[in-house]
Amino acid sequence: MAGLAKATLCALVVSLTPIATRADTLADAMVGAYTTSGLLEQNRALLRAADEDVAAATGALLPIVNYTARMSRSFGERQTGTFVTDLDGDQASFNIVAELLLYDFGATANTIEARKETVLATRQQLVSIEQSVLLRAVSAFMSVRFREEFVTLQQNNLRVLTQELRAAQDRFEVGEVTRTDVALAESRLAEANSRLATAQGNLLQAIEEYRNVVGRAPGRLVTPPNLPRIGDSVETAKALAVRTHPDLRAVQHQVAAAELTILSAKAAVNPSISANTQFNLTENIDSSDFARSGSIGIELSGPIYQGGRISSGVRRAIAARDAQRGNLHAVQRNVVQDVGNAYADLAAQRSSLQATEGRIKAARIAFEGVREEAKLGARTTLDVLDAEQEALDAEAARISAQANLYIAAYRVLQSTGRLTVKDLGLPVPQYDPAAYYDLVKDAPTANSRQGQQLDKVLRALQKE
Repeated sequence: MAGLAKATLCALVVSLTPIATRADTLADAMVGAYTTSGLLEQNRALLRAADEDVAAATGALLPIVNYTARMSRSFGERQTGTFVTDLDGDQASFNIVAELLLYDFGATANTIEARKETVLATRQQLVSIEQSVLLRAVSAFMSVRFREEFVTLQQNNLRVLTQELRAAQDRFEVGEVTRTDVALAESRLAEANSRLATAQGNLLQAIEEYRNVVGRAPGRLVTPPNLPRIGDSVETAKALAVRTHPDLRAVQHQVAAAELTILSAKAAVNPSISANTQFNLTENIDSSDFARSGSIGIELSGPIYQGGRISSGVRRAIAARDAQRGNLHAVQRNVVQDVGNAYADLAAQRSSLQATEGRIKAARIAFEGVREEAKLGARTTLDVLDAEQEALDAEAARISAQANLYIAAYRVLQSTGRLTVKDLGLPVPQYDPAAYYDLVKDAPTANSRQGQQLDKVLRALQKE
């Protein structure tokens, strides 16, 4: 049963591991993640929704025209003295009203500006999502490489232990070792089989993560290039992050939007001035009677008493502004801390990788020495197996440290806001967050030229 399980797992690994005919670089993985990420598509749609909020607010400053059409039938009678009048009749009416806001003490203008700040904040949030997607692609790429190398390492270890078992059995047959030595070799071989099965299972999981993040199964992964340039000064990196990190810039725009919302809420206590015109037409279908009328004028309207609703709205806007200010301080501290943590992790991974090089060299020398001493009878089979396991652990530690070093380096870029398609120079068309906004910011109608362009854009987005 153990052999059958092992064969089944190996077959699964072979079936899920892509044919190594296509070479995939780290840049390819990040490009794939950028172009196929559903999370990016989701947040791009949220950005377009924020763009439409600007258009909706802008529409309040444009002429508003509404119409009402009505068909009615009246029935009944009216008596005046001895005369009875029949009231039955059919009537059609049509009314059209046009309004234009002239002045409202900045309430609408501040609302528009607040929503523009929200758009800018949403753009920065999209950049932050982009960084997370690209870092996850780096992690997925390095994980597959690490798991593949670890499987190869375990397979080599299995071959070595198989040879050790054969050697122990040969020496047992000539009386050089005891049955205990053979049992120890058999135990380590069984453990190696278990480690290989675990490594193969982990590789399958890494492949599935890669497929999920990048949008396709990995090909033959190419050794990644040199580490990206990140700079050695932590303080300089912190200062850069405070100026440019998308999370911090997003909150700054949210604070600005909250300030403008306060101004808009305060302006609601003032009156508004608007111009309006209307035309009314009423026709009696059963007769030639009709009525036509029209008017044009300027209207002044404002609140007198609304039960404290306006004052409550102002206080709520102030509280929301204060919350955003507090969030700004928290995010700034978190950004600075993340930079420090990222640099600390990078330094630790570098030291770990350097340490593993010395560990591997020493472990190999020790293993060769113990094996030669065992041939002379100065060492036991257990000593040889322990030395071999130490060499294996050292190799595995180096593989892990190499993968972690790359991930740590790109995490430094993320912490400073530089892990973007633009900063990395990836060969992929970049999403333009301003393109849709430029089409909708003036609140175009569906039949206008801009509206028709928007229809084409939306159809193209739906096809994607």
